[in-house]
Amino acid sequence: MFNLIPRDMGFFNLFDEAAAVVLRTAEAYAQVARNYHQKDQWIARIRQCEHDGDDITHRTLGKLDQTFLTPFDREDIQALMMRMDDVIDEIDAASKRLTLYLIDEPTDWLVKQTDVLVRAAQQIGQAVTGLRNLKHPHQTQKCLVEIHKLENEGDENNHAAVAELLNRSADPILVMKWKEIYDMTERAIDGCEDVANIIEAIIIKNT
Repeated sequence: MFNLIPRDMGFFNLFDEAAAVVLRTAEAYAQVARNYHQKDQWIARIRQCEHDGDDITHRTLGKLDQTFLTPFDREDIQALMMRMDDVIDEIDAASKRLTLYLIDEPTDWLVKQTDVLVRAAQQIGQAVTGLRNLKHPHQTQKCLVEIHKLENEGDENNHAAVAELLNRSADPILVMKWKEIYDMTERAIDGCEDVANIIEAIIIKNT
């Protein structure tokens, strides 16, 4: 009998909205790193993205409470939305530190890491769209593999950035400030891999 009840497909629109906000947030962070003289306007945009992400997450959780049949397991939908929101939150936190810590200029490593983050966010958008058609998951799986590669690239960049910071900076306070910014940026990249892992689990369960 339950198979005769149509599943609410509106969740896919919410997934797409959330993924789009992740990408907008990552792109704004990259603009902060590349156009630091305009950092205030881009950080303000990140702040708005954080609010938008929270709104989409709340709407999704509210929809879960009101929907009888969902396209995937409820816990997977909740985890997917929460992990995407975590990526946005990490970017927001990292960007704020640039202002709070009175950072004069970005480093080349921050530019590299924000580029990795944007590429990972682009792959998330494609992978989330692929959830609409799990009968043909090949392209989605390619996106997930790419996200894992980008996470490894982010790890390597972070290790090199911190090593350079420790070896070359004579200011221990500046080292602490930058290490925190680097770590938050790396956690945002790690969060993209968490999203990929959830999507991979959804594919396995539903194909």
